[in-house]
Amino acid sequence: MATKSHFLDTSGETDPVWIHTEPYSNRPQFNPLTEDIKTDVCVVGSGIVGISVSYELVQRGVKVVMLEARDILSGETGRTSGHLSSGIDSGFVELASKRGQNGAQMAVDSHTYAINRVGEISKELGIECEYRQLPGYDISQYERGQDGHEDDIKEFKEEVKKMNELGIKASYKEGFAIRGWDGKIDQRDAVTYPGQATFHPTKYLLGVLKWLTEQPNFQCYTRSRVMSVQEKGLLSKEVKVSTESGHTVTCVNAVEATCVPLQKLSVVAEMIFFRTYCIAIRVPKGSIEDCLLYDSKDPYHYIRFTACDDKDDYLIIGGNDHKVGQEPEDGRYAELESWVRDRFTQAGSVDYKWSGQIFEPVDYTAFIGKNQGQSHIYISTGDFGNGLTHGVIAGKLIADEIMGLENEWSKLYNPKRIPSLSKVPEMIAHDVQINTQYKRFLQSDVKDIEDIVPGSGAVINPTTKLPMAVYKDEDGKVFKFSALCPHMKGVVCWNGAEKSWDCPVHGSRFGKDGVGVMGPAFGNLPPADEAAEALLKQSSAAQA
Repeated sequence: MATKSHFLDTSGETDPVWIHTEPYSNRPQFNPLTEDIKTDVCVVGSGIVGISVSYELVQRGVKVVMLEARDILSGETGRTSGHLSSGIDSGFVELASKRGQNGAQMAVDSHTYAINRVGEISKELGIECEYRQLPGYDISQYERGQDGHEDDIKEFKEEVKKMNELGIKASYKEGFAIRGWDGKIDQRDAVTYPGQATFHPTKYLLGVLKWLTEQPNFQCYTRSRVMSVQEKGLLSKEVKVSTESGHTVTCVNAVEATCVPLQKLSVVAEMIFFRTYCIAIRVPKGSIEDCLLYDSKDPYHYIRFTACDDKDDYLIIGGNDHKVGQEPEDGRYAELESWVRDRFTQAGSVDYKWSGQIFEPVDYTAFIGKNQGQSHIYISTGDFGNGLTHGVIAGKLIADEIMGLENEWSKLYNPKRIPSLSKVPEMIAHDVQINTQYKRFLQSDVKDIEDIVPGSGAVINPTTKLPMAVYKDEDGKVFKFSALCPHMKGVVCWNGAEKSWDCPVHGSRFGKDGVGVMGPAFGNLPPADEAAEALLKQSSAAQA
């Protein structure tokens, strides 16, 4: 019997904390698509965008078919840190300077809606998912008395002023520290703001999905990898969604709820792709204030809490972001652990370590709505560290647009918008930096396959052949794949933390067994020998 690939459950070798109380085995199983079908809307992807869009449409009587390449919640939603925040990574002063005061106001209103909407739905459907509203705190990365602390405080006060203009009841509190911070490091002083929230993301979404499966106008098919989403003709109202197995869903509208659109460029070229890291560390239950906490470092640290057992909670801390495939993963988990232990001396064991992916748009605003050049294909991407609230926003925005309802937020999130002239230099610099990654065509990670440590991988670049991505399993067996990403032929890099192949050009990712786990590439990593072909076939069994 074929061994199931871990990459069918999640997009990494590591496991996120959410499986502690909601294991993979609790997730519902669906059949692959085995015939051509018709529907009103086809949703591609089963994360928070796909499930939220489906919920909002099905509630309104629309017939929806959901397709998932792997298993339910196997993408980035299952690897989030679980915060629901109206705060924007760029800050509201910066956002208002780029998108105007009205744009900043729409961002606040839409994220606040999303925070409350999760609470409403979980209450309506009776979903126990740890949802609770709590305060958010922003602190300086510097200790009191260090250079930089006062500069941060000055920026904090400007941010508080802007937040209050936008209706967020923020305040600056000198000397403030959260309860339970008992370490010697003194980072007191904080911006405080109420009305934030947290929850258990997979418990929530499995609850919504359970409701969906009980509705007559909803169908779900897993292990049904989509290879193309195309409008048929210029004036046609028909969209064809084709799977790897050769079956087609014909629909009026399609939604690519795939983190990043499965396409060559357009909005893909307007985003920067990052890996971010998290650990879950035990702390005595109730010993630290339940809150969302962010520091000013770039990339910043962020913490929140979730249930562990009767004795302990888990403190989740994340940070140490870097561009996909462009920096090593070494030491990032250790730094997060040290950060916690230096500030919270009651911290216990680290039980979970995992990483995820972030898509940062150059103008600080997600792309939600009709895709560029399309009339019936919708996308949601560019979460900018707020993927959960953006997913809920997408549920409303896309459902409203499909139903012909006007929503003023669409002006902010419109994927067809033109970036402001002030962002053009940044976009050019990003494109130049991305293009330099093609230098890997001339590089090898190791000289010989014998140099690859068992349980890891490396790219070897023969002088007479195209580069190969070589994985050596724990028993020393070798599997060779093409090292060229199917998207734009960038040379992939080995990700030691997740045992995956990551493309440094546009962020596509593939499991150690070649299974595609992240777009914009459509398919898997092509095998280059019989062993790799057999491994990929075994790992993606039932993806038919």
